[in-house]
Amino acid sequence: MKGLIQRVSHARVDVAGQSVGAIDNGLLLLLGVEAKDDRESADKLLYKVLNYRVFSDDKGRMNLNVQQAGGGLLIVSQFTLVAETGRGLRPSFSRGANPQQAEALYDYFIEQAQSQFAPVACGIFAADMQVSLTNDGPVTFMLET
Repeated sequence: MKGLIQRVSHARVDVAGQSVGAIDNGLLLLLGVEAKDDRESADKLLYKVLNYRVFSDDKGRMNLNVQQAGGGLLIVSQFTLVAETGRGLRPSFSRGANPQQAEALYDYFIEQAQSQFAPVACGIFAADMQVSLTNDGPVTFMLET
């Protein structure tokens, strides 16, 4: 499972011109599910996302996680994160989970996030989404399990 986190001052996701999820200060998580992933992978990635220290403490050091910083979490499914790009000029998605598995793990991830943390917002799986954000820093990290 892959998660691209971006520290944001605000982020939102729209579907068909309507906002379906938004946060102010916090993390935007783009979530990619691979065929080998399971609930254990989701739990490990969620732990990393919620505890990864990317927010500044009073000394200006990245020493606080999203919970300590009082931020929100916006979760957006992003199947292109699992693309193989090492060869050729066209991405291959053979590592990606099938849509049913990916949606089940995406939903599980959101449920677990909501049970452990607030506020949590999310996009809509497999929808044509427009994501807008202001990356604070910029700070961006790829997390994998």
